[in-house]
Amino acid sequence: MNGLCIARPTLEQRAAECAYERTLSCTVAYDGAPFAGFAKQPGQRTVQGELEDALALLFRRPVDVVCAGRTDAGVHARGQVVSFDVDTSELRDRTLHTLRRSLNALTGEGIVVRAVDERPRGFSARFDAVEREYRYFLAVGDTPPVFTDRTAWFVGPNLDVAAMECGAAHLIGEHDFKSFCMAASAVGKPTCRHVSEVSFAPETIMGEPHQVITVRGNAFLHSMVRTIVGTLVMVGRGQRDADWVAEVLAARDRQAAGENAPARGLVFWSVAY
Repeated sequence: MNGLCIARPTLEQRAAECAYERTLSCTVAYDGAPFAGFAKQPGQRTVQGELEDALALLFRRPVDVVCAGRTDAGVHARGQVVSFDVDTSELRDRTLHTLRRSLNALTGEGIVVRAVDERPRGFSARFDAVEREYRYFLAVGDTPPVFTDRTAWFVGPNLDVAAMECGAAHLIGEHDFKSFCMAASAVGKPTCRHVSEVSFAPETIMGEPHQVITVRGNAFLHSMVRTIVGTLVMVGRGQRDADWVAEVLAARDRQAAGENAPARGLVFWSVAY
């Protein structure tokens, strides 16, 4: 199987078609709670909309950004990457550092531009990414968390993490993940992806116990990580055995999998290029 089965333009092709002299990227963090997702939507507050509005004010023209991975409403990001094109004259006396400062002054609450970097002309935050990492935070204390109620899913204690690890082992490698994505988004599109890691680690956050699930892969389908987590939590609660995960994968049917874990526990952690 070919993980994405999509013909992608090369960097050289993109550079040749680029109408501007330089390509920059921003590493962006955001609290997903107040946003209707990353992608622009009419009448909705979105991360893309905020970034493009800020860039339009700075450069006095529309500026389109391309992201490494779209996130749904309520999903957070620590290391989202977006790319955009500019001419040298548009930067004038700005350095990348002062551009970052200006963007942070213009974007609304809940978004922070952590870095602005020069990239090869024609670079795409989406097409040039080779691996993406997500982390999902489960609150596993006896009572709901006070400080991470917006950033973790409270599932309570007594999860069988060993069983979850056994279930997750079935997902490693290149597979058709059609069972783990929103059905409507898979119509007529390739659903093969390569997952290189699904790991579990206990973490104490603000004095409260959490279990952090790290998922890394070349790319992800719509709601794929949240469906993986929801399915593995069913295994951890003893509602299904670990080998059921393999049956879900083979079914290629969204109805075979577990529930979508809530958006608030998911963080787009980082991108590798």
